[in-house]
Amino acid sequence: MNELTPKQSMELVDPQAQRIVDFLKNIGLPHDNIIAAQDQRAIIGQALPNVIASLPPEVKKDARYLSKFVVGAGFGLFDYSLNAVWNEVVLNLHKKVVAYGLDIFYDAAVGGKAREFYKSEDDLRSLKDAVLLDTCRKLELIAETTHKKLKHILDMRNDIGISHPTNYVINAYELLGWLTTCIQDVLNDQPTEAALQVQAFIQNLRTYTKPFEPANQASIEQKIKSLASHHCGHMLRTMFGIYVAADTDPQVRKNISILAVTVWASSDVETKYKLGLTLEGYNTNLYADKHLLGEQFFAAVGGNAFRSPSEKALQVDALLDELLEKHNGWDNFHHEAPVADTLASYIVSQPDILPNFANKLIKVFLTCRIGRGVSYNDGVSPRAKPYYDRLLALLGDQFGWQALASLTSYEIQSQLERTICRVQACAALTVIKRSVVNQRLIECIDYLIANLPNSGRVVLDTKFKALSAGHLNWQ
Repeated sequence: MNELTPKQSMELVDPQAQRIVDFLKNIGLPHDNIIAAQDQRAIIGQALPNVIASLPPEVKKDARYLSKFVVGAGFGLFDYSLNAVWNEVVLNLHKKVVAYGLDIFYDAAVGGKAREFYKSEDDLRSLKDAVLLDTCRKLELIAETTHKKLKHILDMRNDIGISHPTNYVINAYELLGWLTTCIQDVLNDQPTEAALQVQAFIQNLRTYTKPFEPANQASIEQKIKSLASHHCGHMLRTMFGIYVAADTDPQVRKNISILAVTVWASSDVETKYKLGLTLEGYNTNLYADKHLLGEQFFAAVGGNAFRSPSEKALQVDALLDELLEKHNGWDNFHHEAPVADTLASYIVSQPDILPNFANKLIKVFLTCRIGRGVSYNDGVSPRAKPYYDRLLALLGDQFGWQALASLTSYEIQSQLERTICRVQACAALTVIKRSVVNQRLIECIDYLIANLPNSGRVVLDTKFKALSAGHLNWQ
């Protein structure tokens, strides 16, 4: 097909425009600044063929709003054309979203309880245009610069488009710039390779019902590690959603539990905490099955430390009671370790120690670490001991004084009547000291380590009370 010449373009654009103005004038309606001036229409007419020519035929054949843009611009209705070009942008972004994967997109775009109402392609119409743009940028369906350009066009469409009252007159160069952005940065643009890799991975994972071969698993994990953390975060949210869905194949769940460990380790912290809140939401809204599966997922990836504070508090409190029960029960050396392991999954770093439960947590761990005073394994569960030491090493200045206060409690004072228990208490204090910076706290710990072997009552003597004055809350 031959290109239109500038003269032919003018003949296409201009001939009816003045007649429309005259008609409006004759019937008594406003006629000034309704359509663009002749010189502005001429600019559009000369530029349109070359701008549109850059689109491949398969894109042009379905671009109906571009046709409306041309008609509106031809008659000088530039505000109408602005709306038309924006509608073409939105429809194209919808196509990109569908190709990328609706579940991944909705997981990134919609939070909280509202997520369950977004499932099909039709639900895209319910999203605000700004959310559509922001999520497409986040998933790298559009570039950062394109996102900024489109946000500007959206602002202009909202402020000066035909759908809103305005007296602003759009000029031809503005309109052509917006059209060029639509064509070059949206219609002719494809998602990044990384974004497409994420989409392909999720689509294949959802339907892959065979166990992974070791070599295949290693290859997938290596590719996951090479992705940016925000891509892994998107993957993680979608994998979690598939895992807790009632209709997910058991083998798919198994595969997810295997790969999710790597995805979790490569994801950003914000995503992990948000999933913790999602899990709490299942419990609050009585989605018992989803909550149970969600707990399995968090256990598989070692993510209990990222559960919501309220859920962590309930779980940790119950586990501390269970640990103390195992410690005081039959065959405690064997039964303490599994509970200590679960507890440790909630407390990975010092911020995971909830202040409201710090006293109970430290007291129970110290009780178990000091042991039962028997000669076998020095009274301490050998399998659970590393967990106790790891937690005590996290206490530092913030919780170190509370550990010393726990030694004054009736229960631990009863333990310290035994020689072996006093030896283990000194070992526990040595572990605590490793993370302490406060010089007075270090001095108090050193005093106890030097004198505790002789008597458990040293924490109650006058000298120690004077040394720890103003710091220790006596129990």
